[in-house]
Amino acid sequence: MRRSRLIFSAFLLLVLPAASSPASAETAIGVAMDDFSYTDTSAEPANQTAAHERRLSAFMAALRRDIGADERYRLASSTQNGAAFKVIGGIQKTSTLVQWAKIAVIDVGAKKIVMDKLYTFRGDNDESWERAEIFVSREIMAALAPPPVALAVFDFELEDTTAASAGASATSDASYLAEVTGSVREALGQSGRYRIIDVGTASGEAAKTRALRDCDGCEAVIAQNLGADQSLIGVVRRVSRTEYTLGFQVRDARTGAVLSRGDSGLRMGADYSWKRGAVRLVSDRLLDGAAQP
Repeated sequence: MRRSRLIFSAFLLLVLPAASSPASAETAIGVAMDDFSYTDTSAEPANQTAAHERRLSAFMAALRRDIGADERYRLASSTQNGAAFKVIGGIQKTSTLVQWAKIAVIDVGAKKIVMDKLYTFRGDNDESWERAEIFVSREIMAALAPPPVALAVFDFELEDTTAASAGASATSDASYLAEVTGSVREALGQSGRYRIIDVGTASGEAAKTRALRDCDGCEAVIAQNLGADQSLIGVVRRVSRTEYTLGFQVRDARTGAVLSRGDSGLRMGADYSWKRGAVRLVSDRLLDGAAQP
């Protein structure tokens, strides 16, 4: 098996220099996948070439079907056709009941191997091959999926241009703002694209007084100090007691650059609908990728 590992490593070195095309500009991640190789070193007397070819063909068809069925990915015929990743592999039968599968996933643009694993599966029948394919497809998709972005979602702030009085009104406003913030954090966290960072220990007067919208991007520095990759601030702008607009802005925590923003641009209903409006805005504009810097 040591010899087969050396052959496979050499194959990786040959593939990497050629995989220099840029990743696809489409939303779905382009994935190119060559048919895996198959080697039988079990020294079994019976010739099982036909059975192995059939099972390998079914294995590759199922693997492509599983990855292509996920809307995050699209199958590409080659790296020259816009694939961001290339999947290569080989399967070796070492004995009557033991087979090894060597799988690698290559980031084409970065010319980097993001996954290189050796798997062992028992059996050489249709059922064992099907089980192996299900496991391998999950492993490949896990390697293709980018890690969630660490996002500091700060408490939504109220920008009130009316002559509203304090007291009971301020109490209800705080309650509604808390619902907005909690619901937005939940929606972003459940998307799987973000890992929500606790901002309870955020320092700075702007964070404590909920004035981040006027601090000229200081939320990015605060987010970085909290260990976040990005920051998000949101504002509810009250136009009247029964009308409001919503906005949010995301910055890179390291550079402070605005990565995306969204604004409702429309006057909507009363304060009890803040939560619904905020979640819809963030979902439509940020999670769907429509927000613009």
